[in-house]
Amino acid sequence: MAESLKRSDGLPPAMTRLVKELSRLPGIGEKTASRLAFNLLNRPRDQVIALAEALLEMKERVGLCTECLGLSDTPRCPVCSDSARDRELICVVEGPADLMAIERARSYNGLYHVLHGAISPLDGIGPDDIKISELLSRLENPGAVREVIIATNATVEGEATALYLAKILKPLGMRATRLARGLPAGGDLEYSDAATLSSALSGRRDL
Repeated sequence: MAESLKRSDGLPPAMTRLVKELSRLPGIGEKTASRLAFNLLNRPRDQVIALAEALLEMKERVGLCTECLGLSDTPRCPVCSDSARDRELICVVEGPADLMAIERARSYNGLYHVLHGAISPLDGIGPDDIKISELLSRLENPGAVREVIIATNATVEGEATALYLAKILKPLGMRATRLARGLPAGGDLEYSDAATLSSALSGRRDL
């Protein structure tokens, strides 16, 4: 009986289910999930419906851009579709959040390639487990790209990925640069401020 009360905390089953689902989200514990659930319960019905519809629309419409593999709700994302972008520059990032962080800095006008991960042998993640082959496919046309900026995170995994990319790009005659050390060691692009990212981009170096 006591165990049953602990599981439900006196909430109606519908609320218990919502708390359980919300607590699956990263950074959301059971207490935070409970607060969110009560907040939603007290909101007008149209606001809750709008939130539910936005979640469904995101899940049904958002996929990967066919070119850069960033997030998009069209076959090609707005960045890849922008004719004003410098198509001879490709900035390689680990994830979509990193792409968004660089875009917020407004210091880069080239294209992107999202790896969706980083090389991590300890976790069983090798080059074939991230989007490296797709990057190489984009570089098959000689002269189309003059520089690849490797903007992986300043972590052990990010550095391993950067070194691997530099190794496979050199035989292609491709200039490979790395973001300058304006980024803190062990830090993620996603959490870097615009000024730091702008400095790192302008001070990139050859690998």
